[in-house]
Amino acid sequence: MGKLRVAVLTGGTSSEREVCWMSGRKVMGALDPARYEARCVDLAAITGERAADLARLLFSRNDDTHDRPSEETSPDGMPDVVFIALHGGMGENGTVQGLLELIGLPYTGSGVLASALAMNKIMAKKIFEREGIPTPKWVPVRRSGSAAAEAVLERICLPCIVKPACEGSTIGVTIVKTEADLEEALDTAFDYGPEAVVEEFLEGTEITGPVVGNDDARALPLVEIVPGSGFYDYKAKYTPGATEEIVPARVPEATAARARELTLRAHHALGCRGISRVDMIATPTEVYVLEVNTIPGLTDTSLVPRAAEAEGTSFPELVNRLIELALEGRPGGGPRRAS
Repeated sequence: MGKLRVAVLTGGTSSEREVCWMSGRKVMGALDPARYEARCVDLAAITGERAADLARLLFSRNDDTHDRPSEETSPDGMPDVVFIALHGGMGENGTVQGLLELIGLPYTGSGVLASALAMNKIMAKKIFEREGIPTPKWVPVRRSGSAAAEAVLERICLPCIVKPACEGSTIGVTIVKTEADLEEALDTAFDYGPEAVVEEFLEGTEITGPVVGNDDARALPLVEIVPGSGFYDYKAKYTPGATEEIVPARVPEATAARARELTLRAHHALGCRGISRVDMIATPTEVYVLEVNTIPGLTDTSLVPRAAEAEGTSFPELVNRLIELALEGRPGGGPRRAS
């Protein structure tokens, strides 16, 4: 049997394009050339094409290497699996997953529904509440002028956090401490879409719980996040040394057990597969789920590789496992061709 053909789908047009490239480069570097024939593809290059053309484009010859990781050019043909290294936008909201479903290509990570639900913080929080998963008090807000701020203050006390409903990497997020700042924070969130979430600000330990697996998903070690600036924003996430990442998280065992429980419950409540990362705040009395990331970062500063490494799983081993999970349940569990 020949090498497994992997298309690493990255880049794209979301506000997290640069993060996508960082993840894509890291994944490409982890794929053993003795085992895989890998091709890196920029989603932006195929946006707007017909779904039926996607498979051809994933392995088409393209000599334009501008803004791309270093890569070998592969001959035309169908990949066996697509490794989705995309964050935000069409790459994480179920759109790309739907295209790949239409043309029958297996791909890493969650499916269409779980991707769409997790990417929309409003829908995800509704499911958390329905499933009895603790989440901070929150209010959904639609773009509607100054009345929006007044309505929020009737239900949420300051300080609070304002987030775009469908963004990641803390893009467009503001911590609001005074009433005068709320309207500006909402305007910032609305720059990224018509909906925002205003959430109560909880004091506690910021932790994240990575999950790997399908039906038999398991939680990786919890990671405690201690940003030097005090706020885990975009700069703190992707600047080496800006944030201290402590594994395992320094919380009491009872708190850690509760966090692991909620990590798996949130993963399954949304129907996630392959991999996810559940962000939480641990207070002295409870652990609260903030959100679920269905395509967590795989960069040099990302949290999931750090957790995997802490339990003895190297990054190439993690990548191999995600590909295995993408192929799990398919006839043969591997390439469609014998060559």
